[in-house]
Amino acid sequence: MRTHTHVESPVGTLTLVATDGVLSGLYMTNQRHLPDTTTFGENDPTAFPATITQLTEYFEGTRTEFDIPLHLHGTDFQRRVWAELTTIPHGETTSYGELALRITGTLTASRAVGLANGKNPISIIVPCHRVVGATGNLTGYGGGLARKQHLLDHERRTAGTTTPDLFTTMG
Repeated sequence: MRTHTHVESPVGTLTLVATDGVLSGLYMTNQRHLPDTTTFGENDPTAFPATITQLTEYFEGTRTEFDIPLHLHGTDFQRRVWAELTTIPHGETTSYGELALRITGTLTASRAVGLANGKNPISIIVPCHRVVGATGNLTGYGGGLARKQHLLDHERRTAGTTTPDLFTTMG
């Protein structure tokens, strides 16, 4: 059984989706690769108290890690990529190539890693926004580059990172 609700955040309205009571989707308005919303099930705002609390704490700057159960629908490779995303520390970034190297042992899988990253169904909590281009430039983000920059800036501030030139805004 699937349920969903909408919550407001500093990056706009977020849609939370649960499958059998476990978070299986967190989508932003106008997100690329947004599933058909008719598959989100009934609207049930009472089904997400822990997720809403943890997202609120994250945006307030008091939470740097999430500890809610996740139900990630995807291929084995996609799930490996998404699991690796959760190991990138709050306030830090890695490149697609570095992520590919950690997952497959080769840099040549960076494109496949990028495609899997783009299909991440639980943005923010599975921090796909922490992956940047090889030169540190912001590249693709399903929620848009402005949101990606906002999330990275937020994390850099809350982590106390003092390297503002680490990220470059494109466009």
